[in-house]
Amino acid sequence: MDTLQQLSENMQKGNADQVARLTQQAIDEGCEPKTILDDALVGGMAVVGYKFKKHEIFLPHVLLAAKAMHAGMDLLKPLLVKDGIPTIGKVVTGTVQGDQHDIGKNLVGIMLKGAGFEVVDLGRDVSPEKFLDAAVSEKAIVIGMSALLTTTMPVMRKVIALAHERNVRDQLKFIVGGAPMSKEYAQKIGADAYCYDAVSAVECVKRFIGAH
Repeated sequence: MDTLQQLSENMQKGNADQVARLTQQAIDEGCEPKTILDDALVGGMAVVGYKFKKHEIFLPHVLLAAKAMHAGMDLLKPLLVKDGIPTIGKVVTGTVQGDQHDIGKNLVGIMLKGAGFEVVDLGRDVSPEKFLDAAVSEKAIVIGMSALLTTTMPVMRKVIALAHERNVRDQLKFIVGGAPMSKEYAQKIGADAYCYDAVSAVECVKRFIGAH
């Protein structure tokens, strides 16, 4: 079994120490940093995402795999920056103003990073202004908004309305998610997509950034 295959399999199992060792081994063997990233880490995380979607594994397993991936990314990041290799795209995420729930949002962030995206996580209780300021300053293409309380769902509409006011709506794609959300509500407020779980969020972002 070659180093990249071993690396991918250990990442999927959540073996952070082995991932760090094998990432360094792949670098020492002269493997291109982008190849290590794409073939072993991103490829391995895609398998984790698929298994999670099929309910073959559960959240603790995903979190372990993500932690293991970061062990490899810490070694690769300086090399990728040195080579001038950009990320696939940038996504701003946050739980909307008035809402303190972030488990779903955090999982979406993990899966997006695993797919090779750069994630700007604004945290919880994020105002419409903060969403838009971050998206513009970070040159993000997608804004991901999460809500768990029905009382905070209308904030999502305010974020999209503010994008229209600032004349940046055409530059951005909005995805929304959370337990009380639905495809119908997403359409009603003018969002581009409703994502029912972290895997569907990654699929949406890939589609939007690929079409950008």
